[in-house]
Parts: sequence; structure tokens; C-alpha cells
Amino acid sequence: MPRETNAAKRERATETCRRLNERYGPVECFLDHASPFRLVISVLLSAQTTDAQVNKVTPALFERWPTPQAMAGATAAEVAEVIKSLGFYKTKAKHCVEAAQMIVADYGGEVPADMKELVKLPGVGRKTANIVLNVAFGIVDGIAVDTHVNRIAHRLKLSPKTHEKEPLKTEQDLLKILPREYWNDVNHQWIMLGREICDARKPLCGECPLADICPSAGISAK
Repeated sequence: MPRETNAAKRERATETCRRLNERYGPVECFLDHASPFRLVISVLLSAQTTDAQVNKVTPALFERWPTPQAMAGATAAEVAEVIKSLGFYKTKAKHCVEAAQMIVADYGGEVPADMKELVKLPGVGRKTANIVLNVAFGIVDGIAVDTHVNRIAHRLKLSPKTHEKEPLKTEQDLLKILPREYWNDVNHQWIMLGREICDARKPLCGECPLADICPSAGISAK
């Protein structure tokens, strides 16, 4: 088969965003984001854990330590006790306390609205930083590629198979082919599609609004 042109890939990517915007419209963040700090902590906690599980522990967590100043004074063991129902809770608890301490010490208690500064925080990678910038500050600096976005990007063949296990490379592939005006809504809208239809194991291709433009439609998931 001839190699697909970038123009054709760009057209499919743009049509994907257009259809999902029509289906879902603006989608609210799935995590508590009463403040930029709480959003940082919530997204940090969500790694390899569902948003629903995170939302179960954050009310108690933020009741005890609602601000960076408060959490900076906690111990990792205290935080771990509150979030122990989450995966990797000990590491996450350590990151929560250390991130809070850095926000207080280096940023005057305010979460920095800058990608380079955000990724300096313990436990914060580019995906987390993208979500915080987008949701808390209205800054669109990239696309947060989580498991749903990564899966859909590869089923639509918008990113080469060699990047399937490298979300940062998948993000760069999407940024190259998607007009910037669509970057803002990709994460939340594609997560909705992933949860409702494009399941990892049993995608409901017969119900998918993208079936006619998806190269993987009707192919059993691995």
C-alpha cells in the first residue's frame, strides 16, 4: 500500500476533531480543580488510576491540606494514609508533599503558569502540565496524551506504530497535523470517546461516529 500523505492524515485528524466537537461540545475537566494547586495534585494522583478513584480521596485530602502551604507541612506518611486506596500511593504521597514544598519555596505559593516551570515539580510530567495549563490557566501549549488519547491516535493511525508506547512522541505527531484551534479540546473529548465507545479491549465500532474514517474500524482490539 502507498504511504499515506500528510495532507490526508491532517484531513482525517481535523475531521475527527470536528465530529467529536459536534458530539460532545466543551467537556469539563473530570478532576477537582477548585484551584490550580488542587488540580496539580489531582492530576498527579491520577497516573495509572481512574479519575473516579481520585475524586473519592481528594475531598478528605484537601480538607486536611487545602493549600500548598498546608501540604508543604505534611509528611509523606500522613498523605499516604489518606490516599492509600490509589495505586503507587506512597510515591504519589511523596510527590504531593515535595511539589507543595517547591511551589511554596520557589514560586511564592502560586502554581507557575509555565510549561518549563511546571515540569520541574516532582511527579509532574508534560501530560500533567498540559492539563494544568489548559484547565487552570486557559493556556494551550500542547495536547495531554493519556491512555485514551494515545489509543485513539494510534487506531486512527495519526501517529506511527513505533510511537505507540511513547505518549510524548504521539503528542508531537498530533501537534504537527492538528490545527492549533483544536488542541484545547482533544484530551477531554477523546477521553469521552474512549470511555463510551473506543474501549481498549472491546471497541464499539458499530456505534462510533468515526467508523467511516478510522483505518482500524471493525478490526478486533489486541
